[in-house]
Amino acid sequence: MDDIKEEFISTLSHEIRTPLTSIRGFSKTMLDNWQSLDDEQKKKFLSIIANQSQRLINLVENVLNVSKIDSGANDNVLTKVDVINAINTAIAVVKANYKDFDFNFTICSKESVLADFNKLQQVLINILDNAAKYSKDSKKVEISLKNDKNSAIISVKNFGVSIDKKYFDKIFDKFYRIDTHLKSTTQGSGLGLYITKHLLEGMGAGIKVKSGENPKYCEFIVTLPLYEVEKATLGALKNTK
Repeated sequence: MDDIKEEFISTLSHEIRTPLTSIRGFSKTMLDNWQSLDDEQKKKFLSIIANQSQRLINLVENVLNVSKIDSGANDNVLTKVDVINAINTAIAVVKANYKDFDFNFTICSKESVLADFNKLQQVLINILDNAAKYSKDSKKVEISLKNDKNSAIISVKNFGVSIDKKYFDKIFDKFYRIDTHLKSTTQGSGLGLYITKHLLEGMGAGIKVKSGENPKYCEFIVTLPLYEVEKATLGALKNTK
């Protein structure tokens, strides 16, 4: 664990330094060369600064979320959530960073779920961003929504990268990143899936992973309780008290 923490601190330092270097570099370039830059160049540099700033914000939020999880805090506000809208919103957020990617969303259910909307959004963005991150060759992510008895099932599938079964549980551990050639070329702090799993568990939901080799793919499957089923169950429990 000490080795993992040491590696995490090293990774975190790199993750912070990289966007800060970009923000400082492009800000200084704009300040020193404002008159000679055309509008297109200014827009490009400001876009980079905005994206790198958001990257820093996401990193800080991840660290704060880990602190909340470790303290046992549970501030969920469970409500009726339109899961189709939640998925489409998350796709739009991630698509902004992967403009040339194809996000295919197949809808086989229109049921609402019982969830904390903000936390569900964070979960979906984490999973979609992770899928896109490891789909740089295929530039394709498949998302599907269906029902299974009393649950809504969300599947997010990327192509070109697979995960060995021995890592299925480990990838949800805090700080853990699979040691492959992709580790050094792909951004990550080892916190996203840990946070995702615990946010879902706090909402009475769950997540699991599947993977295959021919073709290579990795699929994350989220299970959420349907709203009407949970509502009926809670009502029955109240009536028995």
